[in-house]
Amino acid sequence: MRAAVYHGIGDIRVEDLPLPNPGPGEALLRVGAAGICGTDLRIHQNGHHRIPPGTPRVLGHEFAGEIVEIGPGVPQWVPGTRVGIAPNMGCGVCTQCVAGWTNLCANYTAFGISLDGAFAEYLLIPADAIRQGNVAHVPDQVPTAVAALAEPLSCCLNGQEAVRVRPGDLVVIMGAGPIGIMHLLLARLAGARAVIVSEIAPARIAQAREHGADLAVNPQEQDLKAAVLEASEGEGADVVIVATGVAKAQEQSLELAAPQGRINFFGGLPKDKPHLHANANLIHYKQLVVTGTTGSNVRQYRTVMKLLGAGRLELNSLVGARLPLENIHQGFERSRAGNEMRILLEPSRSGE
Repeated sequence: MRAAVYHGIGDIRVEDLPLPNPGPGEALLRVGAAGICGTDLRIHQNGHHRIPPGTPRVLGHEFAGEIVEIGPGVPQWVPGTRVGIAPNMGCGVCTQCVAGWTNLCANYTAFGISLDGAFAEYLLIPADAIRQGNVAHVPDQVPTAVAALAEPLSCCLNGQEAVRVRPGDLVVIMGAGPIGIMHLLLARLAGARAVIVSEIAPARIAQAREHGADLAVNPQEQDLKAAVLEASEGEGADVVIVATGVAKAQEQSLELAAPQGRINFFGGLPKDKPHLHANANLIHYKQLVVTGTTGSNVRQYRTVMKLLGAGRLELNSLVGARLPLENIHQGFERSRAGNEMRILLEPSRSGE
């Protein structure tokens, strides 16, 4: 099978690998679509502590496809079934796993990091993923390319649950890439009375407006705080979601929030610059709740797949370019440029 194999920083090669053979409790997936995520870009550029130097690894953890073969002891799945897979599997016995937070397990395994991922024609689904419920059926009405977006959407749901977006809330979303737009759609679904989006890229400002932002502000051209105060009659935002890994945005979120506002740091900061210079008194005197979230759990993944199946969220417009596996370097370059929606690889497609 053809696969894009990470061999080290800056080194991804499309090459032939043996076709996996599913053993007891395992299954084989033909990958239909796999999203290029910021995590993939960071691994390509900086490596990952769970990928030891010299270890070849197939990246890709946002994906969906079709089960084509099952090993012994997999009665719940049959060949021909389209599925998506929550990528993180926990140890199953630690405090976080027992509570259902496998994404916070200290000893997790994950596709595209500690296991080979979806930038390949086929992917082996391990027994742990099947046993722990990570495999979810893709509803018939959901295109495979859209189903591949269930993983980042579930991460957004994790962030929104942390700040409890409620009917009537004024929500500010900082960043209007694919993740910011997903947050916008989820906030709308939760009943937000208005959603304000902050973004500096003109193309993404336009995308935010197209997806229903009540106000899209370029903070380099307009005073974002003044715009939020005007829209909220001087109170500030009930919820602020920082969907970008920019320290100044995290710092400013404290100023944008209303008293008892809820803030989610959804985007992580660069590991070499993880610190803020923030006014902590704003947290104290406004009684703010500041949260951080990472990844998602299996429940959240299954929840968003059901929402997609029910037609409550429409993500077709978030599917950007769909490229064959041979064009992975182009896909990485375009994803890094940040001018498009989620770029997907379709490994089962022939090259161009």
